[in-house]
Amino acid sequence: MTAAPALQPVIVGAGPAGIRAAQTLASHGVYPVLIDEAARGGGQIYRRPPAHFERPPATLYGTEAPRATAVHSALDGLQTHIDYQPDSLVWNAQGGQLDVLHGPTQTTRTVPYSQLIVASGATDRVLPIPGWTLPGVYTLGGAQVALKFQGCAIGSRVVLMGTGPLLYLVAYQYTKAGASVAAVLDTAKLTDQMAAVPAMLTQPAVFAKGVYYVAWLRTHGVPIHSGVRPVRVLGDHRVAGVVWADGAGREHTLACDAVGFGYALRSETQLADLLGCRFAWAPLHRAHLPERDADGRSSVHGVYLAGDGAGIMGADAAEWAGELAALALLQDHGVAIDAARMQTLRGQLGHLMRFRQGLERAFPFPTDWATHAPDALVVCRCENITAGALRACVRDTGADEMNRLKALTRVGMGRCQGRSCGVAAAEILAQATGKPVELVGRLRGQAPIKPIPIHLQARQVRQSADAGASA
Repeated sequence: MTAAPALQPVIVGAGPAGIRAAQTLASHGVYPVLIDEAARGGGQIYRRPPAHFERPPATLYGTEAPRATAVHSALDGLQTHIDYQPDSLVWNAQGGQLDVLHGPTQTTRTVPYSQLIVASGATDRVLPIPGWTLPGVYTLGGAQVALKFQGCAIGSRVVLMGTGPLLYLVAYQYTKAGASVAAVLDTAKLTDQMAAVPAMLTQPAVFAKGVYYVAWLRTHGVPIHSGVRPVRVLGDHRVAGVVWADGAGREHTLACDAVGFGYALRSETQLADLLGCRFAWAPLHRAHLPERDADGRSSVHGVYLAGDGAGIMGADAAEWAGELAALALLQDHGVAIDAARMQTLRGQLGHLMRFRQGLERAFPFPTDWATHAPDALVVCRCENITAGALRACVRDTGADEMNRLKALTRVGMGRCQGRSCGVAAAEILAQATGKPVELVGRLRGQAPIKPIPIHLQARQVRQSADAGASA
């Protein structure tokens, strides 16, 4: 197939969505640019270890090894058909250009674009508890990175807690790798999971895999407690244990030297925000997300959204959405595409939605978290802002919107730019004001969307000022 000669789309993110988008474009004679923050493509779910890492895919990815290998092989086969730029963090977007930091050389460059596919992926959704800032506390995703990329566990006796499918996947991967998992503490109740079975049976193979993980963990002696409430992490200078409450409110103490925790995932939407995409509240995800049509077109002409960065749907859906967004881009630029294939992909994504709803029923967000958060709890660790400080701001100033709260307290102004604390701060604000969380707003994306060396940002500001003066 022949593509328009001036067409060179840019794809941000080399996870399942970005790789399939690049593969689709290349198969239509287009030479895309694929920019990825990681040294090797695969994304978080299929994070690829260093080249000479000795552990085989079956050990690293378990039952997901065939899918991981297929995604990795697809990227390897594209090397001469795309402009692949690894180790490159897109930290800003403005005026049809992306600002990109090359990690190994610590240099920044600009990459122009006319057509852009954003496949920015997701990160852990964090709801802190007292003690979460102690050394030895990791997110579930961080614990998984340590295992996949560095071949090590986060501790010798690990407690994993929170909720969501990732909780059980990480527990399975850790135990299978020989690590000691002291317990899995799930805030979801067994009744939640049983009620979700009909919806989850719409994807029987995926459902069976989840059942297998739980059965395997129990068979191998890993205690699993459901319907719990994490209370605090114990320790003076590093983790020494956790305290959790059961469904009856009784507290239990469990010794450990590391904790991995998280409450499913949240979409990385900062780049879409900087690009000017329109956002709307998505009840299923309990988040404001960039709007897109069924094929991935955003509200901004030439910008397409794919994968978990536009809504958490999982790795399979990310591959389909990446291909679909690429086909939509080609279609919009007059390139002949397979319309039947687009319809098939839409159908697959639509069919998966009921399963996704089942997951939310099985692993619900703990909506009472803010009620139990003590005033002394550090919500924003970058700026050392406590839940009490946020509540006092609401009480003293009447602040009832996230960006107003940010301006008055500095919550979300640190290195994470609200990526870690934003969800928790919004829940505290909603609880303090008595407003539904969807009405307190969201933190607006700001550059840099991830930390970069300050001297590089200062240079960028000078260059922008010089360009404006010359214009």
